[in-house]
Amino acid sequence: MFKRDDAASGPANYRNLREFIAALEAVGELIRIGEPCSPYLEISAITDLASKSEGGGKALLFERATGYDFPVLTNAFGSRKRINMALGTSDLPALGQRLKSIVQLNPPRSLAEKLAFAREALGWSRFLPRSRKKRSPCQELVYQGDEVDLSRLPVLHTWPMDGGPFVTLPVVFTRSLETKARNVGMYRLQVFDRNSTGMHWHIHKDGAHFFHEYCKAGRRMEVAVVIGCDPAVTYAATAPLPRGIDELLLAGFIRRAPVEMVKCLTVDLEVPAEAEIVLEGYVDPEERRLEGPFGDHTGYYSLADLYPVFHVTALTHRRGAVYSATVVGRPPMEDCYLALATERLFLPLLQTVQPEIKDYWLPWEGVFHNLAVVAIEKTYPRQAWKVMQALWGSGQMSFCKIIVVVDAAADFGDRGSILRLLSAVLDFSRDMNITEGILDVLDHAAPQACYGGKLGIDLTRPLAGEAPRRSPPVVCRFDESLFWLRLREREPAFSGYRFLFGDALHPLLLLAVQKTQVRQFPGLARSFLSLEPPPGTIAIFFDAKEDLEDDSLLLWRLLNNCDPGRDLILEADRLLVDATRKGPEDGYCRQWPEDVAMTPEVMKIALEKAKKWGVV
Repeated sequence: MFKRDDAASGPANYRNLREFIAALEAVGELIRIGEPCSPYLEISAITDLASKSEGGGKALLFERATGYDFPVLTNAFGSRKRINMALGTSDLPALGQRLKSIVQLNPPRSLAEKLAFAREALGWSRFLPRSRKKRSPCQELVYQGDEVDLSRLPVLHTWPMDGGPFVTLPVVFTRSLETKARNVGMYRLQVFDRNSTGMHWHIHKDGAHFFHEYCKAGRRMEVAVVIGCDPAVTYAATAPLPRGIDELLLAGFIRRAPVEMVKCLTVDLEVPAEAEIVLEGYVDPEERRLEGPFGDHTGYYSLADLYPVFHVTALTHRRGAVYSATVVGRPPMEDCYLALATERLFLPLLQTVQPEIKDYWLPWEGVFHNLAVVAIEKTYPRQAWKVMQALWGSGQMSFCKIIVVVDAAADFGDRGSILRLLSAVLDFSRDMNITEGILDVLDHAAPQACYGGKLGIDLTRPLAGEAPRRSPPVVCRFDESLFWLRLREREPAFSGYRFLFGDALHPLLLLAVQKTQVRQFPGLARSFLSLEPPPGTIAIFFDAKEDLEDDSLLLWRLLNNCDPGRDLILEADRLLVDATRKGPEDGYCRQWPEDVAMTPEVMKIALEKAKKWGVV
């Protein structure tokens, strides 16, 4: 089943999902599960266990989704090896450099250079998508009108508090009303009934931009959705390309071969001819419906809200089609590896406009938009601030909440080195800048949606012309155990602590607190400061339930729960940070989302099956 045609050329030239499945199985990266497994929570729970196992586990093919005829594929991209295979490389940075070589071509000067340029340009044309005139594999079986029934598909109900089943890996095709440009994006679809779903267009996305064009014109917007296609197209749908750049060109570049397209049957759009499942239909500009909640990639439930409705006019699929899905939640999950590919591939493109950037790192705990650590080759004063401002005005980097700039020699392979650097050199008054700007719509910590505080931190070495960092004070030994006893005596709301970097310029205290309506961050901060901790101390307040020994969890909580404009107190050369849950008693007027978590009953069943099937 799903054998790859040896005639397919190029290491990334998977013509379809089946060839990718066959390639994964050939190298031991796929587990086939032949026993029944339910799309209601069970498949998701087992996939979550695989994603969080060492190295991202294996891809999973559930051949018997309970009650359905379609097998379900999950975690296909969820490891470094598999994302490399998907993109046809053993080295993501090298693929990024290949992309950069096209972007940074110098204008030809001599006749020989012009001829070489023409040959190169002619070669690029082979990456452009091509149209098939005849009906294709994705249209082997056709259902139109009243025959459409989305309940035939094994759409996953991923988490217990989800508003319903969601299509989580849809490749959505739309076209601009004004420019006729194509967009290929990925926007989740909540299944409402047999022939309609939600269309979760975030306001900053290109699909939403096109939809606004149709809204202004009062016209229906045609949409086609592919579920299960070759990995290059799936990845390209997630890539942060500039508006107007065809994602299928990127897919062709990755594949080193064009994506073959076929005309839809009921809408004037094209889709990949080798796709597994296709939904055709339209979105009405006047119609909205409550969509959500949904356990999202942030590790929290995104809240229910009104979104456009996608009406399905045709459902077509291959014989024996595979339903492709992903499970998102608290990292690490499969989407972390898709984000890793973007981080590596788009570094060279970022360097074309910010050449001083030598590398950058988006920690998974920052869920792609909360923290970027950027290494630069610094050559002039205050260059770090220029880089921050430029990034905050660049595409999807503009959503980033915290940017830390370091020197080019920084070791991103040593996760703790950045924190040690911060504890050793940070000058609160010189190196920190709090500002405001747009945020990702899923940032729940900001006082209002899509806009809030941002923090820039400059950890680069000072150059001539810059104010030097203050000379560090004589570091006094911090008797943290005595301090803790005094703190507990003064304020019983503090329930636990962890102490780091006692001999550094900035000792770090991680504090667990039990907030109540009368014990809020400002009051707890005053109690803490009244005991006069050493100058330079950084104290981060977490909710009492948190495990203060789990570094990844604490970083995830900090980056998700903190708004720099509201939750930082700098006083008497001490920095206090509130990383706790917020509520009305904090002046927080939005609804704080719940953590994404599986029920204990389902987890028990999932763990038993995962062990039985060799998933964990």
